[in-house]
Formats: sequence, C-alpha cells, structure tokens
Amino acid sequence: MQRQGSYCGGSAAIRVRAAGGVLLVAHLALVAWITLRPLDVDWVSAANLRPFAGIRHDLTLGWEEAACRIGRGLALLAPLGVLLPMANGRLFVSPLASLARTVAVGAFLSLGIELLQTGVPGQVVDIDSILLNAAGVAVAHLAVVPAARARLRRREETRHRTALHRDDPAQGRTPTIPRVGIAP
Repeated sequence: MQRQGSYCGGSAAIRVRAAGGVLLVAHLALVAWITLRPLDVDWVSAANLRPFAGIRHDLTLGWEEAACRIGRGLALLAPLGVLLPMANGRLFVSPLASLARTVAVGAFLSLGIELLQTGVPGQVVDIDSILLNAAGVAVAHLAVVPAARARLRRREETRHRTALHRDDPAQGRTPTIPRVGIAP
C-alpha cells in the first residue's frame, strides 16, 4: 500500500481533526477555570515541592479520600492523552513517539498551570499534581489511541483497496515495448 503522507486524508479526517481541536480548546478552558480561579479560603497549606509527599499524605487519609484525591489528579488532564493525537490527525506514527510527545505536552501544560497558580489566591503549588496529571495523560493515551489508530488504519487500507479495484478494471497485462536508443 502506498501512503500519500502520514496524515489521514479526506473530509472525514478533516472533521476529526477539527473536532479534536475544538474539544481540546474547550477542555483547556475548563481546566483553566478549575485550576486558576481564586478560592476564598481561611487557611492555605504550604506549597509541596517534594515529589510523592502529597501522595503519601493522601494515602494516610484512608483509601476513599486517597482514591478521590489521586483520581482527581489523574483525571484533570487525562483527556489530553486522546485529544492531542486526535487534533494532530496522524495515523502512521510510532506509538512510542506519540506517547512521549503527548505525555511531554501534558506535563508541560501541568507545569504551566502550577506556575500560574503561584499568583492565584487560595491555590497551592503541588509537584505531585504534575506527576499525577502526566500519568493520567499517559494512561488515557495508552488505553485509547493505539487501538483507535489501528482501527482507522485498517479502515483506510480497506478503502484504498476498494478504490484500486474500482479504478483498475481487469484488462490483462499491458505489453511492454523495449526502448531502443538512437545513436548520434
């Protein structure tokens, strides 16, 4: 099968990319509203700059509270694991490169959110948030993107094969005529 490029083509692919872009912007707006709005609180804990200290503290609160807090950290940016590759629209890309690129973008966005939170009243910087957000992006990416790309590639190959059979009626082989050069 000959690839016309690494992007999937056609109007359906354009719609998928456009939908991915719109959903990505909507999700990032929601995340910004959740994480960057000022909170009216009486007391704020100190910033957590030691990795896994906040997670260890959450685990001491009991499994229900720990699951809620850790799950919230995993779920905040998890949709980016699907929306970033969807907005990109590449079908033929290395799964490892796609995972690394998506997790890196998720981690950098989480870092940006944490840095912006330093100036927001009532919000506390937590290094564990960056770790949990990046892990959530990775889990969502691994759960959805490889299977979805494989399915879309199979559908694209099937469409390509049916187009070849439609365009090339069986008329037999075309005779080849050897070329003879003309001497000067």
